Amino acid sequence: MAHTNIQGQTLSKPCKIGIVVARFNQTITERLWQDAVNTLSPLIGAKNVTVVHVAGAVEVPFALQRLARTGQYEALIAFGAVIYGETDHYHYVCKQVNDGCQRVMLDESIPVIFGVLTTKNFEQAHARAFGQKEFFGTEAAKVALNMVSVTRQIQ
Repeated sequence: MAHTNIQGQTLSKPCKIGIVVARFNQTITERLWQDAVNTLSPLIGAKNVTVVHVAGAVEVPFALQRLARTGQYEALIAFGAVIYGETDHYHYVCKQVNDGCQRVMLDESIPVIFGVLTTKNFEQAHARAFGQKEFFGTEAAKVALNMVSVTRQIQ
């Protein structure tokens, strides 16, 4: 039985996708992962979507790496919301998370979809998570399915 992803591509078998979500700025991150799960569940089955929560964005790459090393997933999604404040902490966190996610993707040879919002203020983060056009969490889910398809084609 073929499973069709949201972009109309056919997957010959369902895939498993892992999602890591930072709890910090939970109003935003909760919406991101829920939209992703709501997009993925009807297409690949709820049992094929694993959600792991971590404290903040800096912890996301570690959890992604642990999921990748299980060998159970064909794609991973990272969700977080890093919002600029009054100190340079924002810049350090953004760099750590970006570099960590990229490292997991390349070192573990698994697509990691970077769904970490890095915004100047809460309003920008809110607009991305609760936007009227395309929800950021839904878009991340679409990209994950696309990368599963691409990876399967290359193998």
